[in-house]
Amino acid sequence: MGTRTSSASASRAKRSVRGDASSFVARPSELGALLADLRTAKGLSLRDVEEASERSVSNAYLSQLENGKIKKPSPNVLHTLAKIYSVAYEALMEKAGYLLPEHEEASGQRARLAAFSIDDLTAEEEEELLKYLAFLRSRKSL
Repeated sequence: MGTRTSSASASRAKRSVRGDASSFVARPSELGALLADLRTAKGLSLRDVEEASERSVSNAYLSQLENGKIKKPSPNVLHTLAKIYSVAYEALMEKAGYLLPEHEEASGQRARLAAFSIDDLTAEEEEELLKYLAFLRSRKSL
């Protein structure tokens, strides 16, 4: 019986840490980890995201995405999540492995972004910048 109690309290401790927006830690550069980190940075639960997406992204589907069971979600799902997490849709599309068309407008925007980038930026640093940007944008909406 003592094992069951300690297991339940450990589970509660995991949930409370996971819900704390200031406690997220970057994980390897993959879409699922990035989505989980962005959600945690915003202080949202899986169910919160489901509600914010007006149930177009279920919490079960998002959990599978975050755990790497679904590797390439549809562009519609990524668009919804980009809006909720306040990150660039194109960044999520690239992370999911989609090729983006090169339009004149997009290449102009990319040139502007490239002017402010650092040449030796690692994928992990880029991911951290995206999460920090999401954090800043979430603070503006408070």
